[in-house]
Amino acid sequence: MKEKIFKIAPLWIQNILISVFNLLAYNKRYGGKYKSYLKEYEDYKNFSLEQLKEVQAKKLALFSAYVLKNSEFYKNHYSPSVTHISLKNLEALPIVTKEHLQKYTETMRTIPAAKGVKSQTGGTTGKPVEVVFTKNNMQERFAILDTFRGQYGYALGKRTAWFSSKKIVFDKDVKKKRFWKTDYLHNIRYYSSFHLKADYLYYYIENLIEFKPAYLSGFPSTMLEIAQYGLQHNISFPENTIVAIFPTAETITPEMREIFESFFKAKVYDQYASSEGAPFIYECVQQKLHIQLQTGVFEVLDDDLQPASQGKLVVTSFTTQGTPLIRYDIGDQIALSDEVCCCGDHNPVVDKILGRYYDFIYTPTKRKVSLGNLTAMVYKTKGIVKFQVVQNQLEKLDISVVIDKAVFTKNDEQVFLQNWQKLLEDKMTINLKYVTDIPTEASGKFALIKNNIKDA
Repeated sequence: MKEKIFKIAPLWIQNILISVFNLLAYNKRYGGKYKSYLKEYEDYKNFSLEQLKEVQAKKLALFSAYVLKNSEFYKNHYSPSVTHISLKNLEALPIVTKEHLQKYTETMRTIPAAKGVKSQTGGTTGKPVEVVFTKNNMQERFAILDTFRGQYGYALGKRTAWFSSKKIVFDKDVKKKRFWKTDYLHNIRYYSSFHLKADYLYYYIENLIEFKPAYLSGFPSTMLEIAQYGLQHNISFPENTIVAIFPTAETITPEMREIFESFFKAKVYDQYASSEGAPFIYECVQQKLHIQLQTGVFEVLDDDLQPASQGKLVVTSFTTQGTPLIRYDIGDQIALSDEVCCCGDHNPVVDKILGRYYDFIYTPTKRKVSLGNLTAMVYKTKGIVKFQVVQNQLEKLDISVVIDKAVFTKNDEQVFLQNWQKLLEDKMTINLKYVTDIPTEASGKFALIKNNIKDA
C-alpha cells in the first residue's frame, strides 16, 4: 500500500515522503550512543599499532563472551571445551559459511528480529540473507563509517548524490527524463541505478551538473556508466565541485578509479564492509587501504585454509551481536601489503580488494580472468556503454554489449574482440550479442560477470 501511494503521488509529495522516511531512519542511526561511538573511533586515529591490537583483543573477548552466552547456534557449533575465544584459539574454530547463515539464521540470532534493525544482502549471488543488528551496533557501524567519510569533510546534510537500489523512478518520470528524487531536508539526491540506458545518460549528467553535489556515493557500476558516457562525448564536468567519491557495495578496479577521477575531477576514497556486518577496511588520505583492527579480526587464507598474504577473507566482526559473525567466510578475496603508510593510521595496509570468488572467468586451462581485466575492456574500447559476460561452459563465453551508436564503429568491435583474444590466451568461443539494455540485479547492482560454472 505504501509503495502504491508513493508511486501515484505528485513529485513534491514523493520528495517529502523520502525526507520523512530518512528522518525516521537517521533518528535511529544517529541517536542513542552514536556520538560516543564517533568520539571513540576518532580517538583510535591516534593509536599505535600495538594499542590497536590491544583494543582488538579486548573487543574480541567481550564480543565472543556475549555470543557464547546468547547464541544457540554458536553454543552447538563449538565443542564444549570452547569456553572463551581469543586471538590465540580463534583460528582453530570452524568456519561459518553463507549457507550456515541462511539455514540457521534463527538460532544464530541473539535477539528477536522485532527488537533489532534488519539488514539484507543483495542476493546477487543467490538467495538473499537477512541479518539483525542490535540498535547499538547499528549506531556504532554508522559512527565507524562517518569517521572514515569525515576525513574528507563529509557530514550528514552536505550536498550528496547517491546512486543506490532505491526504486523511486516510475514511467511518468521516465517520460519527463527525470531519473532522480530529492531529500531536500538532508540535501541528498537519489539517482536510479535501474535506468542507465544510453539514451538517458546525458540527462543524468545534466542534472548532476545542475545539482552540484559535494560528494558522490553508491554503486560504482552506476557511476562508471555515467563517467564513461561523459568522457566519450567530451562533456566537461565542472572542476572543484565534488570533494570526494565514496564507492560502496561493489569492487572497484584501478581502471574504474581512473575513469571516475578523470571525468568527475575528484579523488575516489574506497571502503569495504558488507550488508551482513563485516568489519571495515577503508582508504586514507594517501589512498591506501587500511584494515581497521578496532572493528574486527581479518584472516586471509589460501585454498588449504592456511594464513596467506593473498586469499579468501574470513572475518569476525565486533558489531554483529544481533546475528554474530565469527570466522565468517564472506566470499571475498584480498591481498595484504607489508607497506607502512605515512598517513598516521597505524592499521595494516591492504594491497587491494580482489572481490568475490566468482568475479572471474575460467579458461579451459583453469586460468582465472579477473574483474579488473574486464573493466579494462571498456576503458580501451570506445562506444561501449556496458557489457556483461556469462559463462555457462568452460570453452565458451556469451557477451552481451550495449553500444552508443553515435560513437561505436566496426573497427571498435574488432578492437574489442582482439582484446578479448589477447586476454583469454586460450582458445575460447565468444558469442557476441548486441542488446539495447542489460538490466541490473534486483538489488540495483550490476553483475559484470555471471559465472555459472564456478561450483563445478
